[in-house]
Amino acid sequence: MFEQEPLVYPVVASSTFRLRSADEGRLLAAGQDGGRACLYSRWRNPTVLAAADMIQHLEQAEGTLLLPSGMAAITTCLLTLLKTGDHVVAANVLYSGTTWSLRNTFARWGLEVSWVDGSSVEEYRKAIKPNTKLLYNETPANPLMGIVDLEVFGQLSVTNPDLITVVDSTFASPYLQQPIKYGVDIVVHSCTKYMGGHSDLTAGCISFRSQQLFQKVYHEAKTIGTLALSPFDAFLLHRGLKTLHIRMQKHSANALVLAQFLKSHPKVTRVYYPGLPSHPGHETAKKQMKQFGGMISFEVAGGLEAGKQLVEATRVFVLAVSLGGIESLIEHPASMTHTRAIITSEDQASANITDGLLRLSVGIEEVDVLKADLAQALDKVIVA
Repeated sequence: MFEQEPLVYPVVASSTFRLRSADEGRLLAAGQDGGRACLYSRWRNPTVLAAADMIQHLEQAEGTLLLPSGMAAITTCLLTLLKTGDHVVAANVLYSGTTWSLRNTFARWGLEVSWVDGSSVEEYRKAIKPNTKLLYNETPANPLMGIVDLEVFGQLSVTNPDLITVVDSTFASPYLQQPIKYGVDIVVHSCTKYMGGHSDLTAGCISFRSQQLFQKVYHEAKTIGTLALSPFDAFLLHRGLKTLHIRMQKHSANALVLAQFLKSHPKVTRVYYPGLPSHPGHETAKKQMKQFGGMISFEVAGGLEAGKQLVEATRVFVLAVSLGGIESLIEHPASMTHTRAIITSEDQASANITDGLLRLSVGIEEVDVLKADLAQALDKVIVA
């Protein structure tokens, strides 16, 4: 019988792995195995490692960890790198779960946070104090598509080794940008989004510019239990990564057409998309992104009621949270992802999240179909 290697990496569903000797078990338990062998799936699993290797390559990183969700990735970074009394500088426009976690969970543990304009590296620089340990940002930022110059941001830690720079790059995916090559220390993603690409898994990842940071986070995370991504979800993620480049090209091309359409529509007062020359971060995005991604936010005239009318009138765009799948989604941030049940009204105001703001995750359908769907929905909006 021939022993043939499978074309698709298999799901390894074992929780534990056969050892050849007690000494081998001792080395694995002590982490003295070179980082590839598996002892217990809460620490490492072959299917999870296969997906992590692909992401590490895409990110041009020294190491990548996979976790059960994007928030698990973010929380693990903060838990393992910070202590009571440390100071964090964070962007005032972030995914609401990140904002809530910093304002509540980590505040209870004595973490100090300063909030700044995420697109201004100078504001980060001015906010640094003697106890500052970590600078946290998103680009493009959720939900207003703010852009930070990654090269300038990354230099903050390159020139000050006591600082750690962290960037959430979920909206771009590692196909469109690689923050590590600009000097950023750590990149986090919700792999649930573009990397998975099919709205059928939840996962997160952390990629590192140095082996030192990778080892520090890995050895703590395997103990607190946040590395326990399901092998089946890792299998789905591995599959999704194989078509990431093709999907991102289509997401980006569709989104640019729709952003231009929305910008010219009389019922739309503002469009947030880095691919438009009118976006304040357009030139920076051109420098550090291959294309501009599939995420658009826009203001509809008429505020809250008009926004609700529009999201409930689309036929192709599905009213749902999340993003990055092949299907087009629409959501109302003030009611859904950035609601006052998660962040404060002050946070909403600071981030300019208004009642008329809508967010699109543009899928890979035919763009004329998507444009027609938005057009018919906008026709139904009543502007008082």
